[in-house]
Amino acid sequence: MSAPLFADDVKFLQRMLSAAGCYAGKADGVWNKAVEVGDDRLVTLSDTIAQQLGTFDARSERNIRTLHPEAQKAARRFLVALRVAGIDARILSGTRTYAEQDALYAIGRNGDNRNPVTNARGGQSNHNFGIAWDIGIFEGGTYLIDELAYDNAAKSCPRGIEWGGSWKSFRDRPHYQLAIGKSLIEVRACFEQGKPFVTETV
Repeated sequence: MSAPLFADDVKFLQRMLSAAGCYAGKADGVWNKAVEVGDDRLVTLSDTIAQQLGTFDARSERNIRTLHPEAQKAARRFLVALRVAGIDARILSGTRTYAEQDALYAIGRNGDNRNPVTNARGGQSNHNFGIAWDIGIFEGGTYLIDELAYDNAAKSCPRGIEWGGSWKSFRDRPHYQLAIGKSLIEVRACFEQGKPFVTETV
């Protein structure tokens, strides 16, 4: 890929690559050869996962490839299970940078007349660490907002994946994330320190 324009983008990529086991350097926001090699490694790894577990529509593919490799595996297995169940689901959102998360958080606040879409600021969502994704369900090409459709989709969710619709405080039916047995605080600390926080699956 081309070098990102902003240091914060490079730092975020370095952290993502470290979490994926593809980079061992500093998260200093400096684009260098090691970052480029790590990025190429992640692309190759993502290609291998796609070949093994199946590919999907273009938007799903773009979003899946933003995820941690283990989350990529989980997301692809989930889409396969939904296909088997006859459900047309697509992944509409994958990893977000802290800045992208803050931009979403701003919707519906500070004079913005739209409805809020998230209660999480940058660094407060598992989307920021490459282990969460949101789906959309379609029927005849039409995007569905019916809660029952999302409740039914969750029945096909493989083990090892947590569904946002099961949360008590804020039910987020389109949301899924890799269940890794760590709190958000623990995940963020590992991510920002360049430490692994996901156990490899088969």
